[in-house]
Amino acid sequence: MTYPLTHIDPSAKIGQNVTIDPFTMIHGDVEIGDGTWIGSNVTIFPGARIGKNVRIFPGAVISAIPQDLKFGGEKTTAEIGDNTTIRECVTINRGTVDKDRTVVGKNCLIMAYVHIAHDCQIADHCILANAVQMAGHVTVGEYAIIGGSTAIHQFASIGKHVMISGGSLVRKDVPPYTKSGREPLTYAGINSVGLRRRNFSDVQIADIQEIYRYVYQKGLNIQTALSEIEEQISPSLERDEILSFIRSSERGIMKG
Repeated sequence: MTYPLTHIDPSAKIGQNVTIDPFTMIHGDVEIGDGTWIGSNVTIFPGARIGKNVRIFPGAVISAIPQDLKFGGEKTTAEIGDNTTIRECVTINRGTVDKDRTVVGKNCLIMAYVHIAHDCQIADHCILANAVQMAGHVTVGEYAIIGGSTAIHQFASIGKHVMISGGSLVRKDVPPYTKSGREPLTYAGINSVGLRRRNFSDVQIADIQEIYRYVYQKGLNIQTALSEIEEQISPSLERDEILSFIRSSERGIMKG
């Protein structure tokens, strides 16, 4: 369903049962999946790829060109997965030549006034609370929850099942399964409540806690801690995920 005061470029690909409210502008080179609702005063620029059953609230701007002086007009995309909600006045910029696309996964909740810059990669089931400000090239793992008014440095990496306190400044990488807060951003335990909600067993949670005792609470340097973890803790998906994340961190991980 569309309204007379809505403008849709004839080349845009609109799925079945899509509702687009008045005063919304849909440019060309846009794809919108079945069952999606787009509220009033939304602007969707070229390169938007919007999934099924997405909800986009008034004032959002999707797939505007990057706020990057190196951007040369290359053809890139901003992709939003199925069943994701984009609340009021969210801005999501499309990618640059670095990754060619900005991605928000499936079943995410992006609350009002969030900014997601070029080339960010946000996995499924993430929640970004109001006014999170995300610079370019940030990656966020699945089921991460980022508190309101948090600012995230470019190229930072945030692991899966993480919870970050509102008002945080994220300058370093945040390892998976952790909670963090304070200034500067500091390890505050593991996200045990979130893990139980995701059906992690008591044994899995205890193993994750033990891993982070080596990383943050035994006074070891990172390389020694990782070696001790490999020697003392049996292999598991969670152990290997943590080891891989820390070893691949280019910015270094948050302090303990």
